Amino acid sequence: MRWIDTLEAAAAEKLPEAVHRYYRQGAAGGVSVSEAVAAWSAYRFRPRVLNDVSTVELGTTVLGTPVDVPVLVAPSTLHRMADPDGEVAMATGVGAANSLIGLSSNAGTTFADLGATGVPWWLQIYVVRNREITERMLDAAVEAGARAVVLTVDTPVVGRKEDTGETVWDLVQPSQFLANLPEGDWTDADLAKSDDLSPDVIGRLAERTGLPVVVKGVLRGDDAKRCADAGAAGVIVSNHGGRQLDGSIPTAQALPEVAEALAGTSTEVYVDGGIRRGEHILTALALGARAVFVGRPALWALTVDGSAGVTRLLTDLGTELDHCLRLVGCPRPADLTPDLVIRT
Repeated sequence: MRWIDTLEAAAAEKLPEAVHRYYRQGAAGGVSVSEAVAAWSAYRFRPRVLNDVSTVELGTTVLGTPVDVPVLVAPSTLHRMADPDGEVAMATGVGAANSLIGLSSNAGTTFADLGATGVPWWLQIYVVRNREITERMLDAAVEAGARAVVLTVDTPVVGRKEDTGETVWDLVQPSQFLANLPEGDWTDADLAKSDDLSPDVIGRLAERTGLPVVVKGVLRGDDAKRCADAGAAGVIVSNHGGRQLDGSIPTAQALPEVAEALAGTSTEVYVDGGIRRGEHILTALALGARAVFVGRPALWALTVDGSAGVTRLLTDLGTELDHCLRLVGCPRPADLTPDLVIRT
């Protein structure tokens, strides 16, 4: 059995049940989260032959940052419940694989401590109703060395979770959450997600920070084009890991339309959701993604073996991708094209 396939069960043995459930659950009836992996596995390959694949190069750049493998770690929260060192441990593992980490604005680690690792990172941000909170968080992230802003746009409200019994919020300690919340007497209303955003927020964030803005939560080509027209440097095709609107289409199905809408532009395309194999990464890259993000597998790996587990996860996926590239007849990710895959 592949090591990655053992991770969730091994993590479940180490985590409180409520924490394990929080990491793995989707919204409402769990339709979207249950479909994610199978949607990638529904593609089939049309490999090229008689091509020289004696040397394969996996490296690429993401908004100008070099990475050894086009596999990045998605922003997620409550890392300190997986490992006492939380996001620092995750970043250390990512750095050893020469990749990049997305840091949640809800993180339990300060921007300064994350920045001190020297690992390249992008800040994931929610724009909240009290804009001062968002602005001050952005300023702190810039000071600590964030290389991009990941604007999450699929959360005008938080997706409904159908929990029973003890939940993760009964267990969370203050040191595990919102370490970067600016000092202030904030109310729940201040921290509520903004439900009045429009594309012009992209330009405002770019102007405030001087950083490229990547829009996360895009599932439609027309929305992707609106983001690009508003100045987005990248989009992440994402349904929030199935944690927002249940029944949203799998990212494996949404990616081709988004990539086609952005063809010929400078806006980079990324994708997350259900990616578990080198074959899945191969499919995503062939369909137009520059790199993929992994979320839950990184949390499982962090839980099981700390930073070393995260490094192994990224390295193992890279090894699988190398194997797949040789078999599909392409020595570099840039050589992949959509005609190499079909959906069954």
